[in-house]
Amino acid sequence: MFTPGWSPTWLKSWKGDGVIARLETAAMLEAVGALGLPVVDVLGETGQRGFPIVHVDDALIARAAADHLLERGFRTFGFVGIRNAGWSDRRARAFAEAVRGRECSCSQLLAQSHRSGGEWWDAFIEEAIEWLRSVEKPLGLMLASDHLGPPVTQACRLAGVPVPEDVAIVGVNNDEPLCQICDPPLSSVDANHEEVGYRAAGLLHRLMSREQGVASKLLLGPRRVVARQSSDISAVADPVVALALSMIREQACSGLQVGDIATYVNVSRSVLQRRFRAVMGRSVHEEIIRVQIHKAQELLRHSQLSLRSIAEKAGFKHQEYMGAVFKTRLGVTPGEFRKSSQEHARSR
Repeated sequence: MFTPGWSPTWLKSWKGDGVIARLETAAMLEAVGALGLPVVDVLGETGQRGFPIVHVDDALIARAAADHLLERGFRTFGFVGIRNAGWSDRRARAFAEAVRGRECSCSQLLAQSHRSGGEWWDAFIEEAIEWLRSVEKPLGLMLASDHLGPPVTQACRLAGVPVPEDVAIVGVNNDEPLCQICDPPLSSVDANHEEVGYRAAGLLHRLMSREQGVASKLLLGPRRVVARQSSDISAVADPVVALALSMIREQACSGLQVGDIATYVNVSRSVLQRRFRAVMGRSVHEEIIRVQIHKAQELLRHSQLSLRSIAEKAGFKHQEYMGAVFKTRLGVTPGEFRKSSQEHARSR
C-alpha cells in the first residue's frame, strides 16, 4: 500500500497517451487526473473523478470461498481482513451474508493497514493468537488476501490450533509463492486478476480511440478455488458422511453413482442415505447433482465450450439431461445461464 499523500514525482513530466492504475489514495487520484489523459482504474477505491473501473468482483470471490467451506460441512466461520480497505470490507460483508444465509455464525478479525515490517507482523500475530483461541471450532476461515496467510498460519501454530483439523483456511488471489510458503500450503480463490489486466487494456484502447458507449464499471468473477492442504478436510462429525462428501467432491463429475459411494464407505445404500440426510439435510444423489451443477456453471461462465462438452465434463449423461436439471433446479436453461452471466459481467 502507498503512504497517504504520496504520488510519483516523475508523473508530472511523463509523456504518455493513457493510464491503467491502482488509484489507492486521493493524492494518486489527483496526480493521475491532472494528466488529462484517458484513465482506467483497476482498484475502484476512489471514484470521485468518475474514471472507468475494471476490478474483480469481491462479492463473488467471497461467495466462492464460503461455498468451498460450506461444502466441507463447516457451521462456524471467521474472516480476517484489512482495516480501512474497501475491497476487504466488501469481501467480509459478502462472506458473512453467504454463511449467515445458511444459519451459520461468522466472527471477524481486522489487521491494521498502512503498516509493514516486523513490528506489524509481531503485533498482528499476537492479536491473531488470542482471537483464534477464543473462537468456536472447527472454524472455516476466509482471509481477505493471500498475504495474510503466512502470519495467520504461524499464529495457528503458536496458538496450538491445527490446520486444517481445527481451522480450515482459504485465501484470495492464488499467489503461488505465498500459498506454498504457508504451513500447510494455503487454499485460495483464483480471483482472475489476469483477466482484469486484459479487460483494462481493451477498455483503455477504446477510450484512447474515443469510442462511444464505453462501460463505466466492469467487475469480473473468480475462476475457481484452488484447493490445497489448508482446507483439505471435512468438518462433518459422522465419518461415513465425511468420507462420502470427500468422494463426491473428487468424483461427482466422473460418472459417480450412489452405489459406488456405499461400497467405498462400507455401509449399505440405505444406511448411507439415512446418515447422509441426517447430517446434510439432502440425499446423496442431490449432493452429486449439486456438485455437477457447480462445475457446469463454472464452465459456462469461463469457457467457450459447447453445451455438449460441458455436460460431459460436468458428469451429466447427456446435454439434454443437464438442460432438464438446470431448468428444474435453477429455473433457466444452460444457454440462458451462460447468456445472463456474460451480460452480468458486461454490465458490472
